[in-house]
Parts: sequence; C-alpha cells; structure tokens
Amino acid sequence: MKKIALPTIIALISYLLFWPVPIAPVAWKAPQAPALDGPYAPNDQLAAVTRIGEGAGEGPEDVAIDSAGNIYVGYVDGRIVRFDNTGENPTVIANTDGRPFGLDFDPNGNLIVADGYQGLLQITPAGVITVLTTEADGVPFKFTDDVDVASDGMIYFSDASSKFGPKMKARDDVLEHRGHGRLLQFDPSTGNTNVLLSGLQFANGVALCPNEQCVLVAETGSYDIIRYWLKGDKAGQHEVFFSNLPGIPDGISSNGKDTYWVALFAPRNKILDMLSELPFVRKISMRLPHFLQPQPAKHAFVLGLSLDGNVTHNLQHIGAESFHPITSVEQFNNTLFLGSLTNPTFATYTLQVQAENPTNTESIINE
Repeated sequence: MKKIALPTIIALISYLLFWPVPIAPVAWKAPQAPALDGPYAPNDQLAAVTRIGEGAGEGPEDVAIDSAGNIYVGYVDGRIVRFDNTGENPTVIANTDGRPFGLDFDPNGNLIVADGYQGLLQITPAGVITVLTTEADGVPFKFTDDVDVASDGMIYFSDASSKFGPKMKARDDVLEHRGHGRLLQFDPSTGNTNVLLSGLQFANGVALCPNEQCVLVAETGSYDIIRYWLKGDKAGQHEVFFSNLPGIPDGISSNGKDTYWVALFAPRNKILDMLSELPFVRKISMRLPHFLQPQPAKHAFVLGLSLDGNVTHNLQHIGAESFHPITSVEQFNNTLFLGSLTNPTFATYTLQVQAENPTNTESIINE
C-alpha cells in the first residue's frame, strides 16, 4: 500500500483546521430528538401520493391554489407556472429572475411571492411583477422564504437569514446558529415593512391562525414553531407553540379550520445534533467533501397539528422512492398539495377517514 507523504498529511490537516469557511458557529444544545414511535411511528401513508408536473421544471418548493382550483408553483429557474385544476396544461405566467419560494394569493387575486433573491413580490393575473419590499429596518433580505396573506391583505413573511442567501443554502445558517432570521409584516396600504420577530434560527414557514389572531413561524435551526400574537390581550407577545419536532421543519400552513400542516424536510440528524455543542467541529465539517457531511435521510414526512399543538396526523414514507424532501403542504378541499425543493414534480395526497390508530394514519378533514 502506497504511503501518504508527510507534507501531504500536514497540508490536509491544515486545510481541515484553518481553511476559511463562511460560518462563525456558536455552541448551543440541541434537545434530544423524540423517538420515531408513538405519534411519530413510521408508516407508508405517503406512498399513495400522485406526482404532478413531470418535465415542467425543477424544485417546485411551494404550491398555491387559486379560487378556481388552478395550481401555481415556482421553479429553481425563476418561472412561475400555472397548471389547471387537473394538474395539466402548464403555462408560464411570469419569471422572477430569482428563486421563488413561498406563494400565496392576496384578496385581489394577485400572487404574492417570497423570492429568495428578489424579495417580496406581487404578480398580477396578467403576469406583471411588482417588488413590494426588499428590506426592513435598513437590513436587506438575504433569503425571503415563505408568505401568508391575511383576509385584510396584510402580508406576513419570513426572511430566513439576513446573512446567508439561497446560494449559500440553509445549511450554512443552521450550522452557524447565530439567529439571522426574521418574521416580518408588509402593509400594502402604507408600503411599510415591520419586523415582528428577529433572532430566529432560520425563519422558514409562515402560517396565520384560522382566526388571524396570531401567526406561526417555523425555526428550522432549532426544531421549533413560534407563535406570535397579532391581536387580543397578548398582541405583540410570542411563545413556543411546538418544541422539539422529530424532523427539520420547513413550510407550514393552516387549512383555515382545525389543522396546521408541517412539512418536515427530513427526520432529525443525530450527527448534526451531536455537533450542536461543538462549533469548531462544525467548521471542520464545512471543509469536508459534500458526501462526507451530514446528509438528510430519504424520508417523506408531514405532520398535522391541532390548534392547541397536539399531533393529529402522521404521514410518512421512507426510502429513495419516496416523494422527498417535502418542503411545503397546502390543503385544498380534501387534498394535500406537497412541494419539494429538489424534486422534478410536486405531488398530491388525498386525506382519508381516520382509522382506529391515529398515530399511523390521518384524520378526516371535513370539507
């Protein structure tokens, strides 16, 4: 066996210890991940998904449905594509020249887009794009991520990180763990952008409560969902709505009645959690070849939560053939629409009547 020369070994060690990386990580203590049993027991419910949009584009990260049932997705090349209510006949309605992530409609039928590069956008039914906002309190958005629009037109959205943009990827912000994320509010009547919460660990999915008294935001980097109160006695206050999720939270949504849907990018990674208290080792991991870094499992995972934070739905499918990673879940009537950051398709899943064991199936949603 050929020996490795000492200078080569020294160069390799020096690279692993000292090569510049874009993160300056801090120590934190990840909570012990809950076991995948009980309410999180593995199942194959999501093996029943129907894949849509094959060949139309890559990375339909979020899905929005208009009042006529037409389906809208944003692709990695910046295109916003509309499908009819059968999932056929794709039509390009606009191109943001960025990376559209979160999508939602305002009361006037305009599509509101959280674009990772371009900021918060409005797209009219005719395809005219208007930039609504790109900064708050003098700090530009680096990773505009998800959006939910209230019935009065007020827009709630997340800037996942004010330091790391989509080119750097969410991984960098999560590994650094310095809290660059923000939950924001844009008022179309005044053009003002307000910071509701800052210091979030990669602020991701955003969902208004059904009564619009509060808004939820997912903290990908800490496995939590935060609730911020908009109205009532607690207005301006916030709290942890759900802590220590069994997976890495991405998009969240409300069905407008009784359920919050949470897309879990993948189950928790044991190595990543072990490194939470070892910032220097996290820097070293950034210098490793990509295939040696902690990788997400090939695992489709969606949770449904009640309005008081109990697990009501547990939908999974494990394996390379599963529809993964799931980055968004939107309910329209009795169908879930699933988006994905990297898949060449999006997908649908039809909700079924609850079985005797609710930990391995899903509850009925009354239309």
